[in-house]
Amino acid sequence: MEPRLDSLQQRLGHRFADGRLLSRALTHRSHGADHNERLEFLGDAVLNLAVSTLLYERFSGSDEGDLTRVRAHLVREDSLHRVALMLGLPEVLRLSDGEARGGGAQRPSILADAVEALIGATYLDGGFEPAQALVRLLFGELIAGTEADNWSKDAKTELQEWLQARRLPVPAYRIVATRGQAHAQTFEVECAVPALGLAEPGEGRSRRTAEQEAARRMLARLRASDKPGGPLRV
Repeated sequence: MEPRLDSLQQRLGHRFADGRLLSRALTHRSHGADHNERLEFLGDAVLNLAVSTLLYERFSGSDEGDLTRVRAHLVREDSLHRVALMLGLPEVLRLSDGEARGGGAQRPSILADAVEALIGATYLDGGFEPAQALVRLLFGELIAGTEADNWSKDAKTELQEWLQARRLPVPAYRIVATRGQAHAQTFEVECAVPALGLAEPGEGRSRRTAEQEAARRMLARLRASDKPGGPLRV
């Protein structure tokens, strides 16, 4: 086996009995038919179960809503992207020449999918225990060092709840512009509340991040306006 893959297995804490699973987990669909999308599907389910188990153990006093919110933060693309970089996945991904030239090895979505595929491959290779051990290795320290209260609702959720509590329609988001190359784009997004005639901009390295920023700005504006003496009363 290649030295790079041997080093990766050391970082994963799991040595594959079936090396084909490891190879498939690192193969993007652009590279060939034996790619990692089915493993990604399986890994997503295993990841959610393993993280749920860790959270259940860690936050014994938290309710379902708190646990669901923390889990959503842990398994989102941004978190998985950071894990992929920690594991050194850009150096071992198998991509087509065109995808590689386009910066695919640095694309957050591709890297996040590869992390889930590796978890799925570990599950198939050794069962749930090794897969759970891998998830504990990747997320255990973060979970152990945080409190459920630190993982507040995201801005989009809070904005939607603020509007619904006042019987107003949910906001609309649209991409205004994108800048930069495909692997390092910056998104400009607008969050609009047509019922109030308001719009706020947001910017980020992903569409989701930009939408969250726009929602945060809109929420701050609405909350300021909702105070006594504010310019807007709903």
